[in-house]
Formats: sequence, C-alpha cells, structure tokens
Amino acid sequence: MVLKNLNSAVLVELTIQQKMGYLADTGALVIRTGKFTGRSPKDRYIVKDQITKDKVDWGNFNIAFDSQKFDILFHDILAYKEKLTNVYETEVYACAHHTYKKSVRFYTEFPWQSLFIKNMFINPNEQELNAFSAAWVVYCFPNFEANPMKHGTRQENFAIINIEKKTIIIGGTAYTGEMKKGVFSTLNFLLPTEKNVLPMHCSANVGHDGDTALFFGLSGTGKTTLSTSPDRFLIGDDEHGWSEDAIFNFEGGCYAKIFNLAQDKEPDIFNAIKFGSLVENINFLDHTRTINYNDKSITENSRVSYPINYIEKIQKGSTGSIPKNIFFLSCDAFGVLPPIAQLSHEQIAYQFISGYTAKLAGTEQGVVEPVVTFSPCFGAPFMLLSPLKYAQLLQDKIKSAPHPIHVWLINTGWSGGPFGVGRRIQLSYTRAMIEFAMEGKFDHITFEKFGHFNLMIPQSCEQVPSAILNPKNTWANTDDYDKASQKLADLFEDNYKKFK
Repeated sequence: MVLKNLNSAVLVELTIQQKMGYLADTGALVIRTGKFTGRSPKDRYIVKDQITKDKVDWGNFNIAFDSQKFDILFHDILAYKEKLTNVYETEVYACAHHTYKKSVRFYTEFPWQSLFIKNMFINPNEQELNAFSAAWVVYCFPNFEANPMKHGTRQENFAIINIEKKTIIIGGTAYTGEMKKGVFSTLNFLLPTEKNVLPMHCSANVGHDGDTALFFGLSGTGKTTLSTSPDRFLIGDDEHGWSEDAIFNFEGGCYAKIFNLAQDKEPDIFNAIKFGSLVENINFLDHTRTINYNDKSITENSRVSYPINYIEKIQKGSTGSIPKNIFFLSCDAFGVLPPIAQLSHEQIAYQFISGYTAKLAGTEQGVVEPVVTFSPCFGAPFMLLSPLKYAQLLQDKIKSAPHPIHVWLINTGWSGGPFGVGRRIQLSYTRAMIEFAMEGKFDHITFEKFGHFNLMIPQSCEQVPSAILNPKNTWANTDDYDKASQKLADLFEDNYKKFK
C-alpha cells in the first residue's frame, strides 16, 4: 500500500507503533539509522550517458556507473517496492526561488524517512499538492541490498543519480543524509549548466538592515551553528543558490549535528528539538527519555532534522539579497591558520578551490578522528562539475555584485597546537569576530600580513583576546609552529597543482 503525504504526527505515531523509534522528553522522535551513520562516498555513483559524459568531473567523488547496470538495478528496486506492505510517498519542492523550484517525489520504506523529507524540503500547500507533477523521483529502500556481481556496485549499499532519467535510487543504507545530498548533487549539476546559478554548500542569514552573509564549509565546520544567530534571520543552514537577483535556500529545514550540543551555546538548535523533529543515532541518559548530547557511543555524527520554522528568527521566503560578507569556514587540525583573515581577490579563488578543512569524526564512514582534507568549493563530494566551473561562477558573481563583497577565512579548528595538543577556538570568540566583520568594524582596524599564506590578519577585535589573532603567539614553541605552517603550506601547494 502506498501511503501518500502523511502528516508529521501520523509519521511519528507509525514509527513508534512499528517500534522503530522513541519519543524524547522534548517530544522529538529518536531513531537509529543502523549500520550507516554517515554518508558512504565510495558508494555514490553518477550514471555516465550522453548528458553527463563530457560535463561531469569524473573521479573519486563522481564515480561513473553503467547505464545498463542502472536499468537492471532500477528494475529490481521497483520489484522490491511492489512487495513492500507499505511504501511512503512524499511530494516536496527543492529551491525556495520560484524561478528555480524543482518538484521531487520520494518513495521510502520507513515512516521516519518520510518525516525527514517533510522536515528538510519545502512542503507544497493543498492547492500545489492537487496539481503536483514530479520532475524528479527518489527511491530509498534501506533493506534492499544490491548484488555487486549483478548490479555493478562496490558493495551492497549504493546511492546512484541518473540525470537523464531524473531518478535517484538509494539502497542498503538508512542514513537520511544520502537522500538530502542526492538532491543537492543533482541541483549542483542542473543549476549552473541550465540557469547560470551558483550552487553553494553554505549556510546563509540576513541582518536587520537586509545584509546577507554566506558561510561556506564542510559538515562540522560550523555552518549551522554560526548562521543560527539570535541577532539575524536564517535563510538556511546548508545548501543555497546564487542567482542574478538573490540568494535562495534549496531546502525547507535544517540538519544539525548535536554531539556536545549545549543550550547556552546553541539555544536555537537546542530549542528546535521538539515534536516533529527527527533525532538520529544518539542515546538517552540512563533511565530517562532525556537526550544525552555528550554521548558518542553510536557516532559523533548524531544529528537532528527539523523544519526551518522551528527556528525563531527566519527569513521570510528563505531568500536574501546579494551578500555583503562571505565566510570560508575551515576546521584546521594543524592549529596553523588564524581565527580570522581577510582575503584578497586572488586568495578568494585559491581558498575556494582548495577548500581546506579537517574532516571531523563520524561525518563519513571510517572517519574516527580529524583528517586533513582538501575539498574544492567546500563541498567536493556533492559537486558534479569541475571545481574551476564553480570557482569561475563565484568570481563572476562577486565582480558583478552591486556593492563590494568582503570575503573572510575563518578557522573554527585548533589554536595553540595541533589536534591533541592545542585547544579548539572558543565559539564565543568566533561569533564575536564574525559579528565584528558583518558590522564593518574591521574597516577601522589595522591589518598585518602574516605567515606562509600572506594572509591579512587584524591586530585587534572586540571581545577577543588579541593574542589569539596571531596563531603563532599561541604556540609554546614558535619553531614548532613554523614547521607546522610550512608543512600545511606545502600541502596546499601540492593540492593546487592539479588546478593550475
């Protein structure tokens, strides 16, 4: 039986009835996604055909999949669907901008998957549902496992995008992020090639004066945390487009990491964990239904999805004006980068294409401690085109903006030494520096050129100790800092060679 467009309350009720989840004392639904608690990049494929063969940037992230093998696997997926007692059909939109809105129909195996979709995408009103026609269809059946010999996959789990057939199929994994990132990857192919829109792995918010800020970064670098501010209005926390006239959210919800979540540090996210929210892969405190946010026994990638209107201050329509400030977030495991630096035009392209960060534990399968990584455009696993295409689009957007755009590099990682020696930069300091930048106060501060990267760093910032602004000052041994800095600079250069 196909259960179509059920409301959130019914989906929560069905999940509990089927013993797939529990209610926390806040009313949030708590579930586990099983074996996979993060994405599996090596098992995500793009069908190689006449549309994609000369456009997709094939490689480690965009793995080619044979179209005939796809047809065989898709046939078996549909046969599996017909045998299920219940299938949950959910119809939603991606892209808040009316010009670029995409209609997507999901078929899922579990009721809580449907809840995730309703939380994360834009829900049609009754009139839109009556006239709904899906441009794209996604099938996600966690209990369907591929046969690698028959289907051409690496192992039993898979996520495959077929641009020509406007179809995404996912199996063998219940991790909800695969559905969300499948749609995001598709938009990253379609919008630049068809609409000259820059798709971005970033969060975005708007100030009281209408000024928009963007926060680029991989999962765990602080996109959700730093864009959710009590003094600004949230456009979205993860995926956006930059058109000729606007910044617009791809989604209708937020998907936030909650390990070590604290109400005093991130009150908006904490308070959004209520009825209708879906919490993944975390335990309760003993003998209670109170979520133990310090628990990482399942994963450090425990997450919550919730509708964007669960945040008190949101931007109406999930759109904003052309940005005035852009922040590149990097979680530096070496403890080398400064907590804030202003980038020149040349440095913008260099840092954007480099996309340096430390991949944090739990975000992907097999990552158990921070790993140095270069992820072009701060989102290489989701970008189907060449990074140079997105970088050129970003430069074009900045050049054609109706006002100057300030671009900043923010280190949300370590200071005083590398991971295991130094300490992570305090969130309150990072917030203060970002607020200082958005208010234009750095215009009155002296900057100095610093380090192997020739970054311009400020000499002072309100509410931030001046000593930490220059990372070399925070190390016990400055010679050790110089060695670590040179090592990181060499890694940057080695990585950048392939783009020259």
